[in-house]
Amino acid sequence: MAMVDGRRTASQRPMDHGGAGTPARIREFLDRERPATPCVVVDLDTVRERYAEVSEALPEARLFYAVKANPAPEVVRLLVGLGASFDVASPAEIDLCLAQGATPESISYSNPIKKRSEIAHAHAAGVRLFAFDSEQDLEHLAAEAPGASVFCRLLIHSDGARTPFGKKFGCAREMAADLLVRAAELGLDPCGVSFHVGSQQTDPGAWEVGVADAAWVFRAVAGRGVHLRLLNLGGGFPASYVEATPSLSVYGKAVQEAVTRHFGDAAPELAAEPGRAIVGDAGVLRTEVVLVSRKSYDDEHRWVYLDAGRYNGLAECEGEAIAYRIVTPRDGGPVGPVVLAGPTCDGDDVLYQRTVYELPLDLRAGDQLDILSAGAYTASFASVFFNGFSPLPTHCIGARG
Repeated sequence: MAMVDGRRTASQRPMDHGGAGTPARIREFLDRERPATPCVVVDLDTVRERYAEVSEALPEARLFYAVKANPAPEVVRLLVGLGASFDVASPAEIDLCLAQGATPESISYSNPIKKRSEIAHAHAAGVRLFAFDSEQDLEHLAAEAPGASVFCRLLIHSDGARTPFGKKFGCAREMAADLLVRAAELGLDPCGVSFHVGSQQTDPGAWEVGVADAAWVFRAVAGRGVHLRLLNLGGGFPASYVEATPSLSVYGKAVQEAVTRHFGDAAPELAAEPGRAIVGDAGVLRTEVVLVSRKSYDDEHRWVYLDAGRYNGLAECEGEAIAYRIVTPRDGGPVGPVVLAGPTCDGDDVLYQRTVYELPLDLRAGDQLDILSAGAYTASFASVFFNGFSPLPTHCIGARG
């Protein structure tokens, strides 16, 4: 992505002028049904295609779909039929997956922050695979999920990610080794380690450090009588926004080379937790222009207020981390710079000020814009009636037999 005076700029392809616009199947649905805005439309056929692409890029890995990316029942049900496993973070996500036909054996409770009652709920439902990153959570697992298989999440840096995790999850590799030995002492099955390189990771080489640390832990605990078998590569595989990223095949090649480099012939079982890469490009967020205004007579920037903002679908615009591609009904004419903002009374409900977007000069209230690759972390991030604005509805189309 180019920079202008220290700012990210989407001006090279802010609205996909001359490029790919709103996907045809979604555009036909929107033109025919004219649903109230804002809303997200997800093409299940694209979900199917993206799942196949991720599977091809990571052929040795068991794929656990990150339900948090888009928990629409139709999406989960489709992936059940495709043989996916599921990465969940709460009892509600477990119940959702089971209700759509997933088996308990296909579910990984990958959130290392959970109550004892939540562990008990998962265990009673038949879930037997859990993540942890602390001694207290490990003790809770031993008490509420006796004999379960557990893997320890490693703390690694997530440079290159548009939405990094900071230090919230994981622990240092030395602590992970001690905790895995402790898991065996508690009667659990210490099966492996996991890590996460951050969401929308733009650097295929980002997995190198995590794989290296995982190999260190495997060797360290083997010397103490604990033999691990699972390496969970986490998520981070990208969708298509303004900033270009390599193809999924490039990511897969980089990951496999890292595993070979650090594990040699003793390669472990692999797992991955893709979410955004499967559903991101499958969705379009249709939003309506509420107002177009200026803050002064000599202000070159127009403020374009949409009926979708950070509280009802566009939470990932916080910090302008994700720069979406936008299509307008007036594309092709003269354009000028804009600030994009949401509809609420919160002053922080501004989408893009530093990222340069240029939209048609004749844009007006009532025009409907399509925000592309909005299938992930939109409806699932929307608030519940902040300022009275409804949660973002999801319409699913497609799903060939």
